[in-house]
Amino acid sequence: MKREIITTADGSSTIHLPDWNEQYHSKHGAIQEAYHVFIKHGLHHFCHSERSEESQEIAILEIGFGTGLNAFITYLETENSNIKIDYVGVEGYPVSNKEIELLNYTSELKQEGKDQIFKMLHNCSWEDKHRISRHFTLAKQQKMFDKIDDVNAFNLIYFDAFGARVQPELWTEAIFKIMYTALKQNGVLVTYAAKGSVRRAMEAVEFTVERLPGPPGKREMLRATK
Repeated sequence: MKREIITTADGSSTIHLPDWNEQYHSKHGAIQEAYHVFIKHGLHHFCHSERSEESQEIAILEIGFGTGLNAFITYLETENSNIKIDYVGVEGYPVSNKEIELLNYTSELKQEGKDQIFKMLHNCSWEDKHRISRHFTLAKQQKMFDKIDDVNAFNLIYFDAFGARVQPELWTEAIFKIMYTALKQNGVLVTYAAKGSVRRAMEAVEFTVERLPGPPGKREMLRATK
């Protein structure tokens, strides 16, 4: 399938799949979407709901490691904070090194000094846990999402799969049951999606689901709590 690097509305890049008319991130702004959906309504919401002034240790599962943008900005959130994150990124089809070199996230985030960290997220070996910094560990797993078998393992899930229009099999009750099982009690799943069929699939496996204001270019998004 043809793949090309494009620039989104906020100046940050993403990978576009012309045959599907689909992108790894929103064409209205890759970085804006990542912060709005996964940091503001995911990580910050979870940290606030814990109401803890002490150091927090949070286990995150990302469904669709992709370009590494969500992992990188989550790493940035741990700098100068009391958050420690154990991050697991699952990806069926890893992004190529050539594509990684063309992504402009460190410059757009004004984090050129962290360029080696971004590259490390991609270059570190799969299936092993790596300590990226004092507050951030990463384990990448190359497998299909229906092969996830964790039980009560994660506080937070970033559900960033390709959209239901092109991969409806990733947005079913069966997949969300796997997500529900993988989360600890009171764990949270956030996604950019807002389709009624997605919300109903989440509710069918006993998630409590909220509709929230979406990122630029989207009216709504979903957050589900176990």
